[in-house]
Amino acid sequence: MIDSHCHLDRSPLIENLEEVISRSKNIGIEKLLTISTTSSSFKNILNLIEFDSIIYGTFGIHPHEADNELVSKNEIVKKIKSCNKIIGVGETGLDFYYSNSDKKNQIMSFQNHIDAAVQLNIPVIVHSRNAENETFNILNEYKNMNLKILMHCYTGSRNFAKKLMKFNTYFSASGIITFKNTIELQDTFKTIPDDKLLIETDSPFLAPVPMRGKKNEPSFIKFTLEKLAEIKNHEITYLDKLTTNNFNKLFF
Repeated sequence: MIDSHCHLDRSPLIENLEEVISRSKNIGIEKLLTISTTSSSFKNILNLIEFDSIIYGTFGIHPHEADNELVSKNEIVKKIKSCNKIIGVGETGLDFYYSNSDKKNQIMSFQNHIDAAVQLNIPVIVHSRNAENETFNILNEYKNMNLKILMHCYTGSRNFAKKLMKFNTYFSASGIITFKNTIELQDTFKTIPDDKLLIETDSPFLAPVPMRGKKNEPSFIKFTLEKLAEIKNHEITYLDKLTTNNFNKLFF
């Protein structure tokens, strides 16, 4: 198993890191990808990736932070080249859920991250909320540039997923697929090709059933794996190997 998206620098994970990593290894997790959301979080990630060999990291500025921190393509490239265990760009993207966010800054930030990903030939990790059309239109501008795309914590529509499949897009399932009220999302994941599936926790957020109400952690990914296997009508061991191989193919 590989947790393709977690935030190990967030509380309570960071304060209990040794135990969190131990529980991850005990259920068979091979790699953890801990995600940058700000420049200050990236400093933490540089320390985290030295803590254990299974931890890898990314550099990126979350769309909610684009008003406060607008980084250039060159800055992104420089940060990622600083360490060979930094293997992705993001998380970045568009989140128009809150009306007071500056859409122009988010779009500019997103484009800078994509430009860096193209130059580095590594995946861009995309957060998209209430912005399907805008997200697609921007990604479509790069359709001939061999961009590697990972739609993190995918909760979008089936039509959006279908459009994104025209590109080299992978889709990560989070604990949200275990929630009772996400039948439409579960149906969408049925349509996503096996070779484009990943799993994640987004911990410490979005704990899956039966852990809802608790702070999420990477070891809880087994519940998301089990639910995705049920949705796709696969054996758990098959889907475990598949999502692990998909991650390694995308990032390595």
